[in-house]
Amino acid sequence: MRWSGQELGVEQSDALPGLAKLNNLVRSVQTPEFAGVTFHEVLAKSALNKVPGQSMVPFGWTINPYRGCSHACVYCFARPTHTYLDLDAGDDFDRQIIVKVNVADVLRTELSKPAWRHEHVALGTNTDPYQRAEGRYSLMPGIIDALTTSGTPFSILTKGTLLRRDLPQLADAATRVPVDLAMSIAVYDHELQQSVEPGTPSTRARLATVTAVREAGLDCAVFLMPILPYLTDTRAHLDEALRQAKAAGATSVLYTALHLKPGVKPWFMQWLEREHPELVPKYRSMYYGNNTYAPKEYRRWLGQRMRPLIRAHGLEQGREDPVTGGVRSSAVAPARHASGSLPDLFGRPPDPSALF
Repeated sequence: MRWSGQELGVEQSDALPGLAKLNNLVRSVQTPEFAGVTFHEVLAKSALNKVPGQSMVPFGWTINPYRGCSHACVYCFARPTHTYLDLDAGDDFDRQIIVKVNVADVLRTELSKPAWRHEHVALGTNTDPYQRAEGRYSLMPGIIDALTTSGTPFSILTKGTLLRRDLPQLADAATRVPVDLAMSIAVYDHELQQSVEPGTPSTRARLATVTAVREAGLDCAVFLMPILPYLTDTRAHLDEALRQAKAAGATSVLYTALHLKPGVKPWFMQWLEREHPELVPKYRSMYYGNNTYAPKEYRRWLGQRMRPLIRAHGLEQGREDPVTGGVRSSAVAPARHASGSLPDLFGRPPDPSALF
């Protein structure tokens, strides 16, 4: 495979409008191995993103080695982040992937600063760090090493089975810093899964990855997110999902109903109209106007269905990070509101931090 390069800092006439004038764009790459996908390699100015939080948890930290995601999940809440570069939240998000090729080196510099307080860092809360491009760029080993050697606890949420490549490194890291892992596995009907998440590994492959994580001596949560109204919320589907998660070795399960941000809703509805037109009126009544979340009544109904099933399968109901929406770090105690209840974390938007 040949990856022809261009000069650093030179405007490329064939680059997309939002990328053409970037002075940190190294090159734009296409290859038959990734048909229809363009990788825009950039030199990141920063690696750590500071995410504003709530009063009891003032902020959190994330790392996004990639922007855009070839998983192509039609419901992905991170789609609107692509509009920061004048790219659309639909097809561009799936096919125009920003790659921060120097992210590990930049991260090491940031973590070495005296001001760094070794707070938990989350990966996978915006776009997936183990999407297919990671097999080519291998950014995660350097990131894991930088976090580990600096004594920084971290968590990873992914749909990517490429996580298995780094399990020996992650197991070693867990002997030195808290490491929390989770697989996102939302759909347990193969045909539906391939339709709504066309670029992801199969459910079976992701469950096998959960098992591999457990065999490496690490805990692994399963994010049953999102639950799709009228598609994956039947008792039979949820019961089977929890059965399979338990059999794979999941140590906890987190769930939430689908939410549709304004920039995501048109893309999802386009898919729904094509694949399940009979459900369009029901979804329009649930997510009418600018409504992002499923109605409270539906979420309450879903909780009443899920909680007994989770108990019946001997699973623990996991907790999200209160700021990033990723895996709750074992390095920190859970934050609670004054009422004593956990904050509503469902559908928390991705951090709008600078791309570079």
